[in-house]
Amino acid sequence: MQPEAVLTLGQQMLEVTALLSAPLLIPALIVGLLIGMFQAATQINEMTLSFIPKLVVVGIALVLLGSWMLTTLVSFTRELYMSIPNLIG
Repeated sequence: MQPEAVLTLGQQMLEVTALLSAPLLIPALIVGLLIGMFQAATQINEMTLSFIPKLVVVGIALVLLGSWMLTTLVSFTRELYMSIPNLIG
């Protein structure tokens, strides 16, 4: 296996990982920031106040984008398996 092929494969894996994690992490980050600003303004220090809304938003994002995420992952895995003969030989 050529070093260039390994680096290209690693780069593709990192791109797919970022692409799949961003739709879940970005909404959770935004909601966490908004809840944190609300807590700072009202001086409420309740840990579950930030946890429950983030959990709900991540669940909604997963329901809405889960099929796309699964399709992307299956497509990448299929391409990876199809390229095994080229990577070996």
